[in-house]
Amino acid sequence: MHPESSGWTPPPPDPDQPRQLRRILRLFRPYRGRLALVGLLVGAASLVSVATPFLLKEILDTAIPEGRTGLLSLLALGMILSAVVTSVFGVLQTLISTTVGQRVMHDLRTAVYGRLQRMSLAFFTRTRTGEVQSRIANDIGGMQATVTSTATSLVSNLTSVIATVVAMLALDWRLTVVSLLLLPVFVWISRRVGRERKKITTQRQKQMAAMAATVTESLSVSGILLGRTMGRSDSLTRSFATESERLIDLEVRSSMAGRWRMSVIGIVMAAMPAVIYWAAGLAPHIGGPTISLGTLVAFVSLQQGLFRPTVSLLSTGVQIQTSLALFQRIFEYLDLTVDIEEPADPVRLDQVKGEVRFEDVRFRYDAETAKGAVGAPVLDAIDLTVPAGGSLAVVGPTGSGKSTLSYLVPRLYDVTEGRVTLDGVDVRDLDFDTLARAVGVVSQETYLFHASVADNLRFAKPDATDEELHEAARAAQIHDHIAALPEGYDTVVGERGHRFSGGEKQRLAIARTILRDPPVLILDEATSALDTRTEHAVQQAIDALSANRTTLTIAHRLSTVRSADQIVVLDGGRIAERGTHEALMERGERYAALVQRDARLAPSTVTG
Repeated sequence: MHPESSGWTPPPPDPDQPRQLRRILRLFRPYRGRLALVGLLVGAASLVSVATPFLLKEILDTAIPEGRTGLLSLLALGMILSAVVTSVFGVLQTLISTTVGQRVMHDLRTAVYGRLQRMSLAFFTRTRTGEVQSRIANDIGGMQATVTSTATSLVSNLTSVIATVVAMLALDWRLTVVSLLLLPVFVWISRRVGRERKKITTQRQKQMAAMAATVTESLSVSGILLGRTMGRSDSLTRSFATESERLIDLEVRSSMAGRWRMSVIGIVMAAMPAVIYWAAGLAPHIGGPTISLGTLVAFVSLQQGLFRPTVSLLSTGVQIQTSLALFQRIFEYLDLTVDIEEPADPVRLDQVKGEVRFEDVRFRYDAETAKGAVGAPVLDAIDLTVPAGGSLAVVGPTGSGKSTLSYLVPRLYDVTEGRVTLDGVDVRDLDFDTLARAVGVVSQETYLFHASVADNLRFAKPDATDEELHEAARAAQIHDHIAALPEGYDTVVGERGHRFSGGEKQRLAIARTILRDPPVLILDEATSALDTRTEHAVQQAIDALSANRTTLTIAHRLSTVRSADQIVVLDGGRIAERGTHEALMERGERYAALVQRDARLAPSTVTG
């Protein structure tokens, strides 16, 4: 719901705003040396620029009336030098402050990206990809003007205002009082405008995030395929147009918030010279002092010089209020609780044998439901041992917890109760590097980067040689296909690998994991996208590779698991059966029923 512009009362001041401002200032702490230099340059430039009206006063009151050409030339040269020095200092301060601002933005982007890299898989399953992208691109990008120029603008304008006011007082304190009479009112107005824009900016950024999510989802290869095949292209376009219309309203409101009030300030400030001339001309007629022409011109020059930094200060205050909404959205991500962290004193295993144990494991995706009740466990009382070099196959109906079980080993999720161990060490006690080297995952959701085949494979091993790439591809039964492509291993796979078939992508993913050569291999429906002939060829390669590594296979199609050392049937998150293929077939219960189901669906590939 969008509040109407008319009659809308701005929100009260945020009680956390001082804390948030302190947190923003801490972002600049690593660059305080350069900022101090900017402050010196700004202060020097402000003092030099303030000297110009005094030089002008001497020209008008002394040099010209008395005909002192030497003094006139010297004063004129001083005015020129003042302009040169001010310009040079301005260029230097802009260079330094922009560099500092860009470094702060870099630090923020990196911090947010690093934080997100540490989040568990659960975070990304409940967060739209476009929302994440919008925080990094739109929100941080929207702060560019603030972080690159605000600090300099504050110091520059504040120094200019103070120096100018002191100079005005030195010239004539009475005219100074007249000039500054309405300044408190201007400050109050700017603060109200700032609060209004902050509120609107928060709504605008949320709307931009929603649009980014829509674009990411509907304009991906998968989104286009779905939209076209479902005949929803026009509907999606209308939906996007609606989102864009909402953004128009928010952009206009953001631009116009307080615009009339700020215009009144500008009008009053621009009218002040006329008031000064009027007051100076009227003063002798009411018994006041006579003000010299030089003093009057110099004072008006200072007063006009005061106009720009004062308005800029007020605008900066509004800009800071507006940018607080952006910082707040960024800080929300930086403050996300990382539920899967490396221990303070992690265990590092130089050699991993590969024994995997599940000891009384229980797992829930959410410890509590929205109503406060404890949710049903996805896995319950799981006790399993897979010896080093052994193979375990996990089968069962959809939703029985098969994939979740496999995700506990590489810590994509952490157990709710119990523990999972690798070579007797709780995986929660291992350092991330050991775990990443030890456990390789080929999932049913194959992901390939928009890069070359070689780059996708080298993601697993950046220093791999071409020969190592070829060997891994041969093992995955994909080398001949890659070699036959016009550009071979330099072929770009396309967005999400859509230039390759499902089976080809799956074999590339298998080759990528083979290249990493992990002691523990998790195959989560790894052959689900392959046709029968290709599945048989890849399964031969997997069987050969599994001889010296621990393998956990998650499968619907039971033709891939019959040779496993141990087969476990999950049902409702519990172990319903376990044993070898032959033993389970003899029992004639759940596993046998699954085999018979597969036999009916694919009688040529699965038998009892």
